[in-house]
Amino acid sequence: MLHITRIAIQHPLYQQERELRNKILLRPIGIPDFGWEMNDSKSWHFVAIDNSKIIGCVLLVPLDENLQTGQLIQMAVDQGWQGKGVGKKLVKDLLIFAKTKGFTEIVIHSRSDVTTFYEALGFKTFGDEFEEVGLAHQHLCMSL
Repeated sequence: MLHITRIAIQHPLYQQERELRNKILLRPIGIPDFGWEMNDSKSWHFVAIDNSKIIGCVLLVPLDENLQTGQLIQMAVDQGWQGKGVGKKLVKDLLIFAKTKGFTEIVIHSRSDVTTFYEALGFKTFGDEFEEVGLAHQHLCMSL
């Protein structure tokens, strides 16, 4: 049965999360495995688990010491689970958690081809499209 939980980088499932991020996010665009983990130790990790296997993940990175603004990063859902509500549930759990921690704003650098996913969850685009890791991205934000 699918459930969402938070894990730390010391958790045994963290290695599965890393592998999922490599497979879904990094390898397809030529970034070396484990090449986007600079914020892992200071982030909250949300994982979707089905039968002891991680099928989705997303991270919340605090952008300031007062925990006012956080950034949603590294959203990944296993290809066999995409389009089944896993990503939506991950983001909703992250937002509930962020509110309980007192965050007032969540920002995203979204790949432009998936911006509508975040807009459907209530995020608003702002600013001009920009390039990051060789792909078109859009800034999004949500006030909590």
